[in-house]
Amino acid sequence: MRLALGVEYDGSQFHGWQFQPKQRTVQGELQKAVSLVANAQTEVFAAGRTDTGVHALNQVVHFDTEAVREERNWLLGLNSNLPHDVCVKWVNPVSEDFNARFSAIKRRYRYLILNRDSRSSVHHQRMWWVYKPLDEHKMQQAANSLLGQHDFSAFRAQECQAKSPIKTLDKLIVTRRDDCIAVDVEARSFLHHMVRNLMGVLVPIGEGKRPVDWAWQVLQSQNRNMAGVTAPPQGLYLTDVIYPDEFSLPTVSGFPVLW
Repeated sequence: MRLALGVEYDGSQFHGWQFQPKQRTVQGELQKAVSLVANAQTEVFAAGRTDTGVHALNQVVHFDTEAVREERNWLLGLNSNLPHDVCVKWVNPVSEDFNARFSAIKRRYRYLILNRDSRSSVHHQRMWWVYKPLDEHKMQQAANSLLGQHDFSAFRAQECQAKSPIKTLDKLIVTRRDDCIAVDVEARSFLHHMVRNLMGVLVPIGEGKRPVDWAWQVLQSQNRNMAGVTAPPQGLYLTDVIYPDEFSLPTVSGFPVLW
């Protein structure tokens, strides 16, 4: 039997998603919980890896098991064995041809910026604090030039293992609400650190340190050294993973209050 899970986690105290010996990881904690409920050692597979400090609102995971449980019992059992900063939001049986990673057709991320003079004591591990005023309109103009299929080598981490730097960016939308800025990004797949490196270009443009066309110049250079810094991980959220309708996975709001 193959089950899919919708998983939410606060990445602040994790060394990323992927299991690492002697490190606290999301995959490690989830595998322990699944193995306890299934009464057998079980490996779980995710739609995508997240780095240290990065959060997820709707990470999708699958695993195979011979254990027979009601969906509600899986949900309650898993959450009772997970730490406070990880929870399972839904459990859904899927066909054997479902794969959390390879069946996905879209992945969505949101990057949150706190744009005000004073830092936040509450959101310091949830948003990137940028105290200089940001012009979200200029950021959007720059973002528009990055849409579509391109070689994103300039936004790729050195340790990226992707076979090709060619990616298609479907959405890159900048929205402000009071002193908060959200940048929503959508693509089928991403390079390592790609979203955080995009932010490292858009923010200097918003600050007025760089012209709007700098984003296009960086993209065309295909040179990581030409781009800006890698934005900090705490502002980044994996908000959703989209699959073909045939799998009938639940839809759960990632930001029911904020946006």
